[in-house]
Amino acid sequence: MALERVTDEDVLKLLDYPAYFELLDLPLPDNRRGILDKLTADELIVRCEAGGWNITNLGAILFAKRLDDFKQLSRKAMRVIVYRDNSRVETVREQIGTKGYACGFEGLIGYINNLLPRNEVVGEALRKDVPMYPELAVRELVANMLIHQDFFIKGAGPKVEIFSDRMEITNPGIPLVETARFLDSPPKSRNEALASFMRRIGVCEERGSGVDKVVFQTEYYQLPAPLFEVTQEHTCAVLFAYKTLNAMDKSDRLRACYLHACLKYVNRQQMTNSTLRERFGIDAKNSAIASRIIKETVEEGLVKPVEDGMSRKHRKYIPIWA
Repeated sequence: MALERVTDEDVLKLLDYPAYFELLDLPLPDNRRGILDKLTADELIVRCEAGGWNITNLGAILFAKRLDDFKQLSRKAMRVIVYRDNSRVETVREQIGTKGYACGFEGLIGYINNLLPRNEVVGEALRKDVPMYPELAVRELVANMLIHQDFFIKGAGPKVEIFSDRMEITNPGIPLVETARFLDSPPKSRNEALASFMRRIGVCEERGSGVDKVVFQTEYYQLPAPLFEVTQEHTCAVLFAYKTLNAMDKSDRLRACYLHACLKYVNRQQMTNSTLRERFGIDAKNSAIASRIIKETVEEGLVKPVEDGMSRKHRKYIPIWA
């Protein structure tokens, strides 16, 4: 329980119940009893034996008007930090979220996207600003971070850090799936009730396809592949700003090649020289560049040929675990 023995009035004051009905596309009851019955049905509140109501952790983390009203959850508020350059030396802006994850999610994503650097592109004589990172990739990674965090880790919460050349999305807790298998593993969540509700309101799909979308988006915009790191108590996903192929180091190329092979495999296809050229935007006349990247990735033990004996140009590759 996040808060015990509160009155009807306090429940309606502390929880953003209009957002609950709006997100689920339900009509708002015209009386207090109807509202409380619906919140009870989803276990956002439960009857208190001593009288009144208990607000559950699920109800508070999803629909709190102010997370600070729930002492044990206040540190789980989202932090968004913007740095001046590519290090944490100088902070330009820091904002700590106040709302629950469900009622505040769209506002959070909009806030993050407004802070992201933008690139000017010219197409068919028109100039337009586009976000440095695909909005869908940002949305999926933030949703995953909120849903899969470990709430038992005290004194730490989810955060988004925006640098000049990357953005890092970090949540407390180590993943239940090995990072190298994020694309193909069935979904697992330590917070099933939270994940289920976020699926119902369209924030996540609970199908394990979120990382697939992130990788696809980075490939579509020919960005460096995302990086997934695990520390002792945290998981971090990193999106990188655009780099030319020449500016990418070996680890960038290997990671991109491996994730490309994984994405093809989960779509029941195989990576080839041609598909990797398309991923990096390499001209057909420079196919040797793609061959060299594939060769390095094979030597690193990340991918393997489906069959030997074919020319490198036509050989197909799959992840090493396939």
